[in-house]
Amino acid sequence: MKMKLHNNKYYLLTLLILVLTFNACNKKDDNLVESVVERDRAEQQIADKDTLISYLQNHYYNSGDFVGNMSPSINDLVITELTNGETLPANHTLLIDAIDVKTTLYLDVNYEYYILNINQGGGDSPHFTDQIRLNFSGNQLDGQIFDSTATPVDFDLVSLIPGWSRVIPEFNVAESFVENGDGTISYTNPGVGVMFLPSGLAYFSDTPGSGVPVYASLIFKFELFQTEIGDHDNDGLPTYIEDLDNNLNLSNDDTDENSVPNFADPDDDGDGVLTINELESIEYIVDTNIGETEPILAANEFEISRSENAGIITINTVKIVDSNNDGLDDYLDDSITINYNEGS
Repeated sequence: MKMKLHNNKYYLLTLLILVLTFNACNKKDDNLVESVVERDRAEQQIADKDTLISYLQNHYYNSGDFVGNMSPSINDLVITELTNGETLPANHTLLIDAIDVKTTLYLDVNYEYYILNINQGGGDSPHFTDQIRLNFSGNQLDGQIFDSTATPVDFDLVSLIPGWSRVIPEFNVAESFVENGDGTISYTNPGVGVMFLPSGLAYFSDTPGSGVPVYASLIFKFELFQTEIGDHDNDGLPTYIEDLDNNLNLSNDDTDENSVPNFADPDDDGDGVLTINELESIEYIVDTNIGETEPILAANEFEISRSENAGIITINTVKIVDSNNDGLDDYLDDSITINYNEGS
């Protein structure tokens, strides 16, 4: 289930900020910032791993309350510390026995992080560069909430701390939704989970404020409702496609080496022809009144707009082209300057 979440024409106004900033839940009070000696990331990860594993071994959650529940909420989740001598209550599960262990390479450090999947969700799965709509709660390991939402909010995953771009795509958005008469929306079968992040995938030597110390391992509970594919430079290509080496790092993909990453650069190869014009434009007219169905797009073809009027759907797409069959797509090949939209 996808829905328009943001107006992409405003992305270029914030791209320089997005390239340099990967912080989520921005509650930081600049007046509280103090100079912090940067720790070695690899060493800090070892300490964070020990802290998180200890937490997971000594805390449990009310797993029985989620059995058969197709529309769970993070408000239903209760995480409790298992005290010395206490027996694990019935219908509860130790976190260490329920989480999925994940690893990722970030800033040349191998990080381990942990996911509790309460409900997978019934819709589409976001890419690591997409926009999302969700509810969330940010918690310190002592249970203190430092940030949360009461109603759904929209985030751009590119602007969030790196842990979110790893975890959120592991889930699906809601299967469906209903707009209520009071202006609220009810969601069915959303993705619901918890991420347990080491500081290196959270704020590290920074802090979101609200009493959260530097180098803090953090917990984020979330309900994932909707998503929209991101195209940060409005060049027709989804931002996730512009991660050419598939390393979840957008900043090191700069084909024309102009210090502007491809995802923020409207002319990726610097040949003077905008990327959007080096893609083949295709229009589909689908008349549902006579039983026509939507086309299946090619692997290198992407929808950029659609409209519907009286049962007739107009879909506009762009398609990546390699006109000289040299294995390098035209929009990345500065020797090819074909403008496919010229004169149209």
